[in-house]
Amino acid sequence: MLNRDFAQPLRVDELAAEARMSSSSLYHYFKEVTGMSPIQFQKHLRLQEARRLLFSGSIDAAEAAIQVGYESPSHFSREYARMFGLPPVRDVHRLRSFLIDEITGDS
Repeated sequence: MLNRDFAQPLRVDELAAEARMSSSSLYHYFKEVTGMSPIQFQKHLRLQEARRLLFSGSIDAAEAAIQVGYESPSHFSREYARMFGLPPVRDVHRLRSFLIDEITGDS
């Protein structure tokens, strides 16, 4: 459910029902297994997918934010920078430069 519907609002009670667990049991088990709460895990999935979309060059940061479930592009940019260390456009530029350096042998 989380992997498939990560752009949708997370309903822990629905996730728990699907797993046939109480919400609190799911939360504790989920955190034990992943090291994150369900909401943190969803945020991680969203930001990873946004990074993939941005790196592919097919959309801009605002569109990526919307596609992965953020309502506010500025909130998305803050979360993205917190996770990857740079705002979306600068991070993608850094990734592309790194890839080019790796391919050409420049370091």
